[in-house]
Amino acid sequence: MSDLAQYLRELTTLLVPLLLTITCHEAGHGLMASWLGDPTAKLAGRITLNPIKHLDPFGFFIMLVPPHIGWARPVPVDPRYFKNPRTAMFLVALAGPAANVVVGVLCALLFHSLAGLPVTDPNGLSVRILVPIITMAEAGVYVSLLIGAFNLLPIPPLDGSSILARLLPERVAWRYLEFGRYGVLLVIALLIIGNFAGVSLFGAVLFPVVDVAARVLGMPPISNL
Repeated sequence: MSDLAQYLRELTTLLVPLLLTITCHEAGHGLMASWLGDPTAKLAGRITLNPIKHLDPFGFFIMLVPPHIGWARPVPVDPRYFKNPRTAMFLVALAGPAANVVVGVLCALLFHSLAGLPVTDPNGLSVRILVPIITMAEAGVYVSLLIGAFNLLPIPPLDGSSILARLLPERVAWRYLEFGRYGVLLVIALLIIGNFAGVSLFGAVLFPVVDVAARVLGMPPISNL
């Protein structure tokens, strides 16, 4: 198989799970903020499963290029609407990765349901339809778990930083979160260094977590793929 054909096959398999995962992640943030009294995301039309509402053009372009790591537009949140801003921001941050876990579980249920169906004609139309769906469902498990785990890293402005900030003294937390202006650059730098070094720096931390979660869901560990 040519490199282009392999790329198109990989992209077709990953694109739907990627869009689903980032859409549910961002919608989860907005929904939690709305529940806690902040209407900003709702008024901006961000509590939706329409991926177009959440896509960042450049982040989506980067998503199309291996290793397919992109980003969405952050959901707008106004802490002034919250009765307890620190706790509310903790819950809003947690809602994104929690949505990823839900997507992973649903994809695993779909995978197991379809993979267990009896096959009467291996070359039939039903199989040609089912196989891509099963493949995307399987990819959806790993993509959702990986993105959820990645966002839990305590590097501002990732969700893990807002979660950790709630556990720190308020003055320390604000100083820590101010690092967010450099956090994106740090993440990109680590990805570039890892790519040139031939080592997945984030993978060394994230893959073991995804392995455990995949086993819980009855899926092969990511290390076997």
